[in-house]
Amino acid sequence: MDFLRTLFSRTLGISTPEKVLDELSLEGVSKFMLSEKCKNVVCMVGAGISTSAGIPDFRSPGSGLYSNLQKYNLPYPEAIFQIGFFKENPEPFFALARELYPGQFKPTICHYFIRLLKEKGLLLRCYSQNIDTLERVAGLLSDDLVEAHGTFHTSHCVGTFCKAEYSLSWMKEKIFSDLIPKCEKCNNLVKPDIVFFGESLPSRFFSTAKSDFPKVDLLIVMGTSLQVQPFASLVSKVPINTPRLLINKEKTGEGETFLSFLGLGGGMDFDSDKAYRDVAWLGNCDDGCLALAESLGWKAELEELVKKEHAAIDAASQKSEKKTEQKEETKTDQKEEKKE
Repeated sequence: MDFLRTLFSRTLGISTPEKVLDELSLEGVSKFMLSEKCKNVVCMVGAGISTSAGIPDFRSPGSGLYSNLQKYNLPYPEAIFQIGFFKENPEPFFALARELYPGQFKPTICHYFIRLLKEKGLLLRCYSQNIDTLERVAGLLSDDLVEAHGTFHTSHCVGTFCKAEYSLSWMKEKIFSDLIPKCEKCNNLVKPDIVFFGESLPSRFFSTAKSDFPKVDLLIVMGTSLQVQPFASLVSKVPINTPRLLINKEKTGEGETFLSFLGLGGGMDFDSDKAYRDVAWLGNCDDGCLALAESLGWKAELEELVKKEHAAIDAASQKSEKKTEQKEETKTDQKEEKKE
Protein backbone atom coordinates (compact mmCIF):
# COMPACT_ATOMS: atom_id res chain seq x y z
CA MET A 1 0.00 0.00 0.00
CA ASP A 2 2.79 2.43 0.90
CA PHE A 3 4.53 1.56 -2.39
CA LEU A 4 1.35 2.35 -4.36
CA ARG A 5 0.87 5.64 -2.49
CA THR A 6 4.44 6.65 -3.24
CA LEU A 7 4.09 5.62 -6.88
CA PHE A 8 0.86 7.59 -7.39
CA SER A 9 2.25 10.59 -5.48
CA ARG A 10 5.38 10.72 -7.62
CA THR A 11 3.44 10.16 -10.85
CA LEU A 12 0.97 12.95 -10.03
CA GLY A 13 3.58 15.24 -8.54
CA ILE A 14 1.83 15.32 -5.17
CA SER A 15 3.80 15.40 -1.95
CA THR A 16 2.58 14.57 1.55
CA PRO A 17 1.27 17.80 3.18
CA GLU A 18 3.16 19.40 6.00
CA LYS A 19 1.71 18.95 9.48
CA VAL A 20 0.63 22.19 11.14
CA LEU A 21 -0.49 20.70 14.49
CA ASP A 22 2.12 19.79 17.09
CA GLU A 23 -0.08 16.85 18.05
CA LEU A 24 -3.39 15.39 16.86
CA SER A 25 -5.34 16.26 19.99
CA LEU A 26 -7.59 18.96 21.40
CA GLU A 27 -4.52 20.51 23.00
CA GLY A 28 -2.77 20.54 19.62
CA VAL A 29 -5.77 22.31 18.08
CA SER A 30 -5.97 24.90 20.87
CA LYS A 31 -2.25 25.66 20.61
CA PHE A 32 -2.68 26.20 16.87
CA MET A 33 -5.72 28.46 17.46
CA LEU A 34 -3.68 30.69 19.75
CA SER A 35 -0.87 31.02 17.22
CA GLU A 36 -0.46 33.58 14.46
CA LYS A 37 -1.14 30.87 11.89
CA CYS A 38 -4.83 30.66 12.77
CA LYS A 39 -6.83 33.65 11.59
CA ASN A 40 -9.84 32.20 9.73
CA VAL A 41 -11.98 29.57 11.47
CA VAL A 42 -15.01 28.05 9.79
CA CYS A 43 -17.57 26.07 11.79
CA MET A 44 -19.81 23.43 10.22
CA VAL A 45 -22.67 22.53 12.55
CA GLY A 46 -25.68 20.23 12.63
CA ALA A 47 -28.57 19.26 14.87
CA GLY A 48 -26.25 17.83 17.53
CA ILE A 49 -25.36 21.31 18.80
CA SER A 50 -29.04 22.02 19.59
CA THR A 51 -30.09 18.79 21.33
CA SER A 52 -29.16 20.11 24.78
CA ALA A 53 -31.58 22.98 24.14
CA GLY A 54 -34.37 20.39 23.90
CA ILE A 55 -34.52 20.18 20.10
CA PRO A 56 -34.21 16.58 18.82
CA ASP A 57 -31.73 15.69 16.12
CA PHE A 58 -32.92 13.77 13.07
CA ARG A 59 -31.26 10.35 13.09
CA SER A 60 -30.53 9.25 16.69
CA PRO A 61 -32.34 5.90 17.24
CA GLY A 62 -35.28 6.31 19.59
CA SER A 63 -34.85 10.02 20.39
CA GLY A 64 -34.30 11.40 16.88
CA LEU A 65 -36.99 13.27 14.99
CA TYR A 66 -37.41 10.59 12.34
CA SER A 67 -38.08 7.98 15.06
CA ASN A 68 -40.97 9.94 16.57
CA LEU A 69 -43.24 10.97 13.69
CA GLN A 70 -45.76 8.10 13.90
CA LYS A 71 -48.54 10.41 15.11
CA TYR A 72 -48.48 12.27 11.78
CA ASN A 73 -49.38 9.13 9.76
CA LEU A 74 -46.68 9.73 7.17
CA PRO A 75 -45.96 7.28 4.35
CA TYR A 76 -42.28 7.46 5.47
CA PRO A 77 -40.54 9.80 7.99
CA GLU A 78 -38.73 12.00 5.44
CA ALA A 79 -42.06 12.83 3.75
CA ILE A 80 -42.64 15.59 6.29
CA PHE A 81 -39.81 17.50 4.57
CA GLN A 82 -40.68 16.53 0.98
CA ILE A 83 -41.86 19.55 -1.03
CA GLY A 84 -44.31 17.49 -3.11
CA PHE A 85 -45.91 15.94 -0.01
CA PHE A 86 -46.04 19.34 1.70
CA LYS A 87 -47.97 20.97 -1.15
CA GLU A 88 -50.56 18.20 -1.05
CA ASN A 89 -50.68 17.72 2.73
CA PRO A 90 -49.13 20.62 4.72
CA GLU A 91 -50.81 19.84 8.05
CA PRO A 92 -48.15 17.42 9.42
CA PHE A 93 -45.32 19.88 8.76
CA PHE A 94 -47.07 22.78 10.48
CA ALA A 95 -48.03 20.58 13.45
CA LEU A 96 -44.37 19.66 13.83
CA ALA A 97 -43.32 23.29 13.30
CA ARG A 98 -45.51 24.31 16.24
CA GLU A 99 -43.53 21.93 18.48
CA LEU A 100 -40.11 23.08 17.23
CA TYR A 101 -40.81 26.75 16.50
CA PRO A 102 -38.01 29.27 17.17
CA GLY A 103 -38.40 31.34 20.30
CA GLN A 104 -39.11 28.40 22.61
CA PHE A 105 -35.47 27.36 23.07
CA LYS A 106 -32.23 28.89 24.31
CA PRO A 107 -28.89 28.65 22.50
CA THR A 108 -26.47 26.08 23.87
CA ILE A 109 -22.86 26.29 25.01
CA CYS A 110 -21.88 25.35 21.44
CA HIS A 111 -23.75 28.32 19.99
CA TYR A 112 -22.04 30.69 22.42
CA PHE A 113 -18.64 29.15 21.72
CA ILE A 114 -19.14 30.12 18.07
CA ARG A 115 -20.17 33.60 19.26
CA LEU A 116 -16.94 33.74 21.27
CA LEU A 117 -14.93 32.82 18.17
CA LYS A 118 -16.54 35.83 16.50
CA GLU A 119 -15.72 38.12 19.42
CA LYS A 120 -12.10 36.91 19.33
CA GLY A 121 -11.91 37.86 15.64
CA LEU A 122 -11.39 34.25 14.54
CA LEU A 123 -14.75 33.32 12.98
CA LEU A 124 -14.78 33.57 9.21
CA ARG A 125 -18.20 31.92 8.88
CA CYS A 126 -20.58 29.43 10.47
CA TYR A 127 -22.17 26.97 8.04
CA SER A 128 -25.26 25.50 9.67
CA GLN A 129 -27.61 22.69 8.71
CA ASN A 130 -30.01 23.82 11.42
CA ILE A 131 -33.30 25.63 10.92
CA ASP A 132 -33.88 26.60 14.56
CA THR A 133 -32.28 30.11 14.24
CA LEU A 134 -30.38 29.59 17.53
CA GLU A 135 -27.17 30.87 15.93
CA ARG A 136 -28.95 34.20 15.40
CA VAL A 137 -30.35 34.19 18.95
CA ALA A 138 -26.80 33.61 20.22
CA GLY A 139 -25.65 36.80 18.52
CA LEU A 140 -24.43 35.84 15.06
CA LEU A 141 -25.46 38.19 12.27
CA SER A 142 -26.61 37.29 8.76
CA ASP A 143 -23.11 37.89 7.40
CA ASP A 144 -21.63 35.48 9.95
CA LEU A 145 -23.96 32.69 8.86
CA VAL A 146 -24.66 30.43 5.93
CA GLU A 147 -27.91 28.66 6.73
CA ALA A 148 -27.37 25.83 4.28
CA HIS A 149 -30.76 24.23 4.78
CA GLY A 150 -32.63 27.49 5.12
CA THR A 151 -34.28 29.12 8.11
CA PHE A 152 -37.56 29.93 9.83
CA HIS A 153 -36.40 33.56 9.93
CA THR A 154 -38.35 34.39 6.76
CA SER A 155 -41.12 32.70 4.76
CA HIS A 156 -42.35 32.92 1.17
CA CYS A 157 -45.45 32.07 -0.82
CA VAL A 158 -44.95 28.87 -2.82
CA GLY A 159 -46.90 30.32 -5.76
CA THR A 160 -44.78 30.25 -8.92
CA PHE A 161 -45.48 33.87 -9.86
CA CYS A 162 -46.05 35.36 -6.40
CA LYS A 163 -43.24 34.50 -3.93
CA ALA A 164 -44.47 37.15 -1.45
CA GLU A 165 -42.28 37.34 1.67
CA TYR A 166 -43.56 37.04 5.24
CA SER A 167 -41.85 37.63 8.58
CA LEU A 168 -41.07 35.27 11.47
CA SER A 169 -43.76 36.93 13.62
CA TRP A 170 -46.40 36.59 10.84
CA MET A 171 -45.68 32.88 10.44
CA LYS A 172 -45.63 32.32 14.20
CA GLU A 173 -49.06 33.91 14.62
CA LYS A 174 -50.54 31.63 11.94
CA ILE A 175 -48.92 28.44 13.23
CA PHE A 176 -49.92 29.01 16.86
CA SER A 177 -53.47 29.89 15.82
CA ASP A 178 -53.72 26.40 14.27
CA LEU A 179 -54.09 27.97 10.83
CA ILE A 180 -52.45 26.74 7.64
CA PRO A 181 -50.53 29.85 6.48
CA LYS A 182 -51.95 31.14 3.20
CA CYS A 183 -50.66 34.01 1.09
CA GLU A 184 -52.61 37.25 1.54
CA LYS A 185 -52.09 38.06 -2.13
CA CYS A 186 -52.82 34.82 -3.99
CA ASN A 187 -54.06 32.35 -1.32
CA ASN A 188 -51.31 29.82 -2.03
CA LEU A 189 -49.46 28.09 0.81
CA VAL A 190 -46.74 30.06 2.60
CA LYS A 191 -43.69 28.00 3.61
CA PRO A 192 -40.82 28.94 5.93
CA ASP A 193 -37.59 29.35 3.96
CA ILE A 194 -36.22 25.98 5.01
CA VAL A 195 -34.93 23.68 2.30
CA PHE A 196 -37.11 20.64 1.71
CA PHE A 197 -36.04 17.50 -0.10
CA GLY A 198 -36.57 18.29 -3.77
CA GLU A 199 -35.51 21.94 -3.41
CA SER A 200 -32.19 23.60 -4.21
CA LEU A 201 -29.95 24.97 -1.49
CA PRO A 202 -29.72 28.77 -1.21
CA SER A 203 -27.37 30.29 -3.81
CA ARG A 204 -25.47 31.93 -0.92
CA PHE A 205 -24.33 28.47 0.19
CA PHE A 206 -22.45 27.87 -3.05
CA SER A 207 -21.12 31.39 -3.64
CA THR A 208 -19.88 31.91 -0.06
CA ALA A 209 -18.33 28.44 0.21
CA LYS A 210 -16.42 29.06 -3.02
CA SER A 211 -14.80 32.18 -1.57
CA ASP A 212 -14.46 31.04 2.08
CA PHE A 213 -13.02 27.56 1.98
CA PRO A 214 -9.74 28.22 0.12
CA LYS A 215 -8.67 30.54 2.97
CA VAL A 216 -9.78 28.44 5.97
CA ASP A 217 -7.02 27.97 8.59
CA LEU A 218 -9.08 25.69 10.84
CA LEU A 219 -12.33 23.78 10.25
CA ILE A 220 -14.44 22.86 13.30
CA VAL A 221 -17.23 20.34 12.62
CA MET A 222 -19.81 19.87 15.38
CA GLY A 223 -22.96 17.83 15.88
CA THR A 224 -23.49 16.51 12.36
CA SER A 225 -23.53 13.04 10.82
CA LEU A 226 -22.17 14.48 7.55
CA GLN A 227 -24.61 12.29 5.65
CA VAL A 228 -26.47 14.96 3.69
CA GLN A 229 -24.96 16.35 0.51
CA PRO A 230 -23.77 18.80 -0.65
CA PHE A 231 -23.19 20.11 2.90
CA ALA A 232 -21.08 17.08 3.87
CA SER A 233 -18.71 17.63 0.94
CA LEU A 234 -17.49 20.93 2.42
CA VAL A 235 -15.01 19.10 4.67
CA SER A 236 -12.94 18.32 1.58
CA LYS A 237 -12.96 21.93 0.29
CA VAL A 238 -10.41 23.32 2.76
CA PRO A 239 -6.70 23.50 1.81
CA ILE A 240 -4.93 20.16 2.08
CA ASN A 241 -2.90 21.17 5.17
CA THR A 242 -5.81 22.78 7.07
CA PRO A 243 -6.54 21.05 10.43
CA ARG A 244 -10.06 19.70 10.92
CA LEU A 245 -11.56 19.18 14.38
CA LEU A 246 -14.65 17.02 14.82
CA ILE A 247 -16.69 17.41 18.04
CA ASN A 248 -19.40 14.77 17.86
CA LYS A 249 -20.86 11.70 19.57
CA GLU A 250 -19.20 9.45 17.01
CA LYS A 251 -16.62 9.65 14.27
CA THR A 252 -18.00 10.69 10.91
CA GLY A 253 -16.85 12.19 7.64
CA GLU A 254 -14.33 9.42 7.05
CA GLY A 255 -14.16 8.58 3.36
CA GLU A 256 -12.46 6.15 1.04
CA THR A 257 -11.71 8.74 -1.60
CA PHE A 258 -8.79 8.58 -4.05
CA LEU A 259 -6.92 11.24 -2.09
CA SER A 260 -7.53 9.35 1.16
CA PHE A 261 -6.03 6.30 -0.51
CA LEU A 262 -2.93 8.36 -1.16
CA GLY A 263 -2.93 9.56 2.44
CA LEU A 264 -3.41 13.10 1.16
CA GLY A 265 -6.78 14.22 2.47
CA GLY A 266 -10.33 14.16 1.08
CA GLY A 267 -12.38 12.29 3.68
CA MET A 268 -11.41 12.68 7.31
CA ASP A 269 -8.67 10.39 8.58
CA PHE A 270 -8.37 10.11 12.36
CA ASP A 271 -6.66 6.79 12.91
CA SER A 272 -4.47 5.64 10.04
CA ASP A 273 -0.70 5.89 9.99
CA LYS A 274 -1.14 8.63 7.38
CA ALA A 275 -3.33 10.84 9.64
CA TYR A 276 -1.79 14.30 9.81
CA ARG A 277 -4.46 16.95 10.42
CA ASP A 278 -7.78 15.46 11.64
CA VAL A 279 -8.74 15.36 15.34
CA ALA A 280 -11.88 13.78 16.82
CA TRP A 281 -13.24 14.68 20.26
CA LEU A 282 -16.08 12.24 20.97
CA GLY A 283 -18.94 13.05 23.32
CA ASN A 284 -21.57 15.69 23.99
CA CYS A 285 -20.98 18.80 21.86
CA ASP A 286 -21.36 21.20 24.80
CA ASP A 287 -18.76 19.24 26.78
CA GLY A 288 -16.45 19.30 23.78
CA CYS A 289 -16.73 23.08 23.46
CA LEU A 290 -16.11 23.51 27.19
CA ALA A 291 -13.03 21.27 26.95
CA LEU A 292 -11.69 23.25 24.00
CA ALA A 293 -12.48 26.56 25.75
CA GLU A 294 -10.63 25.35 28.84
CA SER A 295 -7.61 24.40 26.76
CA LEU A 296 -7.72 27.87 25.17
CA GLY A 297 -8.05 29.61 28.55
CA TRP A 298 -11.56 30.81 27.62
CA LYS A 299 -13.73 28.57 29.83
CA ALA A 300 -14.67 31.16 32.47
CA GLU A 301 -15.43 33.71 29.75
CA LEU A 302 -17.63 31.23 27.89
CA GLU A 303 -19.54 30.22 31.02
CA GLU A 304 -20.12 33.87 31.95
CA LEU A 305 -21.37 34.63 28.42
CA VAL A 306 -23.86 31.74 28.57
CA LYS A 307 -25.08 32.79 32.03
CA LYS A 308 -25.51 36.44 31.01
CA GLU A 309 -27.27 35.70 27.71
CA HIS A 310 -29.63 33.10 29.19
CA ALA A 311 -30.60 35.56 31.96
CA ALA A 312 -31.37 38.20 29.30
CA ILE A 313 -33.52 35.71 27.35
CA ASP A 314 -35.42 34.75 30.52
CA ALA A 315 -36.04 38.40 31.37
CA ALA A 316 -37.30 39.17 27.87
CA SER A 317 -39.54 36.09 27.96
CA GLN A 318 -41.05 37.09 31.29
CA LYS A 319 -41.66 40.61 29.97
CA SER A 320 -43.37 39.20 26.87
CA GLU A 321 -45.54 36.86 28.95
CA LYS A 322 -46.57 39.76 31.18
CA LYS A 323 -47.57 41.85 28.15
CA THR A 324 -49.61 38.93 26.80
CA GLU A 325 -51.39 38.53 30.14
CA GLN A 326 -52.15 42.26 30.23
CA LYS A 327 -53.59 42.12 26.72
CA GLU A 328 -55.79 39.16 27.66
CA GLU A 329 -56.97 40.98 30.79
CA THR A 330 -57.78 44.08 28.71
CA LYS A 331 -59.80 41.98 26.24
CA THR A 332 -61.70 40.35 29.10
CA ASP A 333 -62.45 43.74 30.68
CA GLN A 334 -63.69 45.10 27.33
CA LYS A 335 -66.00 42.13 26.89
CA GLU A 336 -67.40 42.63 30.39
CA GLU A 337 -68.00 46.33 29.69
CA LYS A 338 -69.92 45.49 26.50
CA LYS A 339 -72.15 43.07 28.42
CA GLU A 340 -72.99 45.78 30.92
